[in-house]
Amino acid sequence: MKYNFDHVIARENTNSLKWDRTVLTKRLGFDADGILPLWVADMDFRAPQPVIDALIKRAEHGIFGYTSPLDDYYAALTWWQKSRHDWDIQKEWVTMMPGIVPAFNFFIRALTDEGDKIIIQEPVYPPFRSTIETNNRIVANNPLKLVDDKYVMDYDQLEQLAKDPQTKMLILCSPHNPMGIVWSSDELRKLGEICNANNVVVVADEIHNDLILPGNSHLTYALLGEEFANNSIICTAPSKTFNLAGLQISNIIIPNRVIREKVDKELKKSSIMEPNAFGIVATTAAYSEEGANWLNQLLVYLESNAQFIHEFVNHRMPNVKYTKPQGTYLAWLDFKDTNISEELEHKISKEAKVLLNSGAMFGSEGKGYMRVNFACPRSVLAEALERISKLLG
Repeated sequence: MKYNFDHVIARENTNSLKWDRTVLTKRLGFDADGILPLWVADMDFRAPQPVIDALIKRAEHGIFGYTSPLDDYYAALTWWQKSRHDWDIQKEWVTMMPGIVPAFNFFIRALTDEGDKIIIQEPVYPPFRSTIETNNRIVANNPLKLVDDKYVMDYDQLEQLAKDPQTKMLILCSPHNPMGIVWSSDELRKLGEICNANNVVVVADEIHNDLILPGNSHLTYALLGEEFANNSIICTAPSKTFNLAGLQISNIIIPNRVIREKVDKELKKSSIMEPNAFGIVATTAAYSEEGANWLNQLLVYLESNAQFIHEFVNHRMPNVKYTKPQGTYLAWLDFKDTNISEELEHKISKEAKVLLNSGAMFGSEGKGYMRVNFACPRSVLAEALERISKLLG
């Protein structure tokens, strides 16, 4: 089936966090009428048709009681991991949770104590820091370094942080949000060897693992080898891949039985049990050959949008710096050398009427940057960039 990602679909009045005018007005502090929201990371594309069909069929049944996944769910999940990532997983490794961010809280409480330290690598997805702090743990920041316009890990500092006996965990963003980095096997191995040597558990947030742009290759952290798999938790979900975030379902894959039992015990304390009925149905339908076909078409479209940003910035925004992402649908734009570097977020949202994510929310290292969600029809992306370019003068 051929999918049309150029089609603009109205999302107002659908309870959309990203688009609802009332929500945006409250967030911004001024009337959001006419604003183009390219901020929160969901896509402006319909899910694959088999997913929609499966949800309609389930809704027509009319009974929405307590649910539990059957063998077809696990068959779809294991097929997807094998076919897309060459990873053979076992059913008993899988723990279903309502989302990866909620899962962070369970991992932190199950595997660390108050006052322990947890490593993150900012600038990074804000809940990495907030879940640590709200659980009374200490953030040990290992900032990524910008070297020749490429972000790299600081392994020397990472090793010093890992050697601290209070350091118990590292949360890895792979692929990386907001920069769209797809880490190489060598980069992951260096990080993993340091963590293994110091008994630091690696929580690998791989929610964007299917969104790898053409010419790049993602390696699931657990595939580095048995010793890495046994000291890790791999976080996956269909939510980013197929635009299903509202169905609140994720698959946490934990090969190590001892770690898995500790996490499951913490889940039971919070009475997290039956998953969302529609989440089960949608995931089963998505992890299929037609879901893969939809995704392959999507990746081509996302790559063309990433290239469009590259060409637009080069020709129309000479003082803005941009490196094409290797994965995700997120662009990381550097506005530090522009005439709007002061009050950057306010000017772009209020004057250009485009809502992006401020780089500062990803950590102090992100100040002067903005994150752009380019998972939208080209016409919307082009209009948003045009408005920003006019603001730059």
